[in-house]
Amino acid sequence: MSGTPTERAEPPNPVRREVGRARSFREYPLEEYLAAVAARRPAPSGGAVAAVTVAAAAGLVAMVARYSAAMPGASELAAEADAVRGQMLADADADAAAYAEVLAANRLPRTDSGGADSGGADSGRADPSRAERIRAALAGAAEVPLRIAAAGARVAAAGALAAEAGNPNLAGDAATAVLLAEAATRAATELVRINTRLGDLDPAFLAAARTHRATATAACRALRLDHESD
Repeated sequence: MSGTPTERAEPPNPVRREVGRARSFREYPLEEYLAAVAARRPAPSGGAVAAVTVAAAAGLVAMVARYSAAMPGASELAAEADAVRGQMLADADADAAAYAEVLAANRLPRTDSGGADSGGADSGRADPSRAERIRAALAGAAEVPLRIAAAGARVAAAGALAAEAGNPNLAGDAATAVLLAEAATRAATELVRINTRLGDLDPAFLAAARTHRATATAACRALRLDHESD
């Protein structure tokens, strides 16, 4: 999930509805999906984009693995990448749903009904149930990008392996997978940080995300890239 609850004023509308049912992001044609990202609506937003980016990177890893029959474990690597791709498309939907929960929690009344009705000493007192629901929603919103960061780290590491041991003709595709996965992992880690701060959540959320980010960064460093040597 990206942004703060106050930055988007639209009612929760995490996915477009067709024929009375929620439409999964996996059903969007590419052009329509990009238009949905650009639209003035709550979702898809940063978390979904990070998830789709990891999915794309996983697709590259799977392709390289399938062209690398001589690489030990190539078929298993391709299967694992396919599984991550499916998981990330599901988490794009989960991110939208989590953001909708945050919006709904923030729209709850800011005072409890007893204080507001009586007009007495309790009037204006914050409703603890509202605060608890907001915190729970933010925890859910932190869990999704944490999963995305974990998947991104796995894909980055797999891509580095494919770049090193896979078909050399596809080394550029493997490197692209690593770089995309690392960027998405960084983005997801930032979203975890934002939600952890807003919800005053357990710091373990952010610590875990930063561990995944470090793994993805290490995969990037393992690539034999031309660092502006020309």
